[in-house]
Amino acid sequence: MKVVIDVFGGDNAPNSTVLGSIKALNKCADLKMVLCGDEEKINEILKTQNYDATRIEIIDAKEVITNNESPTSAIRTKRESSLVKALDKLRLDEEVVGFVGAGSTGAVLTGAFMKLGRIKGISRPALCPILPTINGGKVAIIDCGANMDSKPINLCHFALMGSAYLKKVFGIENPRVALLSVGVEDEKGNELVKSTFPILKEMKNINFVGNMESRDLLSGNYDLIVTDGFAGNVLLKSTEGAILNLLKLIKKEIKSRTLSKIGYLFMKKSFDNLKSVLDYNDKGGAVLLGCKKLVVKSHGSSGEDSICASILQVVDMHKAEVCKVIEEEINSCNLDEILEKLEAKNE
Repeated sequence: MKVVIDVFGGDNAPNSTVLGSIKALNKCADLKMVLCGDEEKINEILKTQNYDATRIEIIDAKEVITNNESPTSAIRTKRESSLVKALDKLRLDEEVVGFVGAGSTGAVLTGAFMKLGRIKGISRPALCPILPTINGGKVAIIDCGANMDSKPINLCHFALMGSAYLKKVFGIENPRVALLSVGVEDEKGNELVKSTFPILKEMKNINFVGNMESRDLLSGNYDLIVTDGFAGNVLLKSTEGAILNLLKLIKKEIKSRTLSKIGYLFMKKSFDNLKSVLDYNDKGGAVLLGCKKLVVKSHGSSGEDSICASILQVVDMHKAEVCKVIEEEINSCNLDEILEKLEAKNE
């Protein structure tokens, strides 16, 4: 079992990606790593580490795709880049089960789609990150940026993929699936939401519980939120931003008064626990569901712990046979029959 890494993707590359890879290698005995990037710089970091050299393969790649480049153009023209070579290795080597990268999100998504292709029956791949809920659980958002414009059929496929992922990897027996909208009432939403709602309601492969308002994302009342990539990205980033700014505000208030500083000493453990829950560094990245092989997009500012967690995500998904399960779900969902039934009803 091999996992390929875009070593030069991310704000903290190559240190974080190489060190995170070694950390994952030492945690997982049946894992091998393929590191793509400037071989000389990679070896400089490896010299400082203790690891099994027989389980490391290096692919020399001098070019780097940046966030400022057009993803499609960069994938087509920068064939010597660490990202393109990593995705080529993923596509061509049967032993390589997945990819991890912290570089340009657009380039990773575009490259994965162009190089790997979709699972048969899936209309579009979708990004699916995991967030913590206030009751200590998890909630997933699908899609959060891979598809800016979606159709009802895409959202239905997102629901199937996300539900299968939560079942197989996290052991959530019957994930509660909700559709992001501006109100919980069945008739609320834009045309996309209104068109998708009745289809999800008829799908027997998922546990659809209706619409969800964005304020309830972290409530713990839902396991999977289905939406298009534009709204999902806004939901994700606004939630992350609100949490970060709230923590900054709390910190500012604590520092402003002597009594607050004293009170903080008594609550330090609680604040540390809260920080641990919200810290993405040990949570891994957002998975791209729907491609023929496994892809995890790590946060751009990921440190070695986050890279390690992302690699172990790929390992867990491979062992759970996520791609195979998604294909089985799409083949058994009878979406065509549901669409024909609803069309006849509307006529």
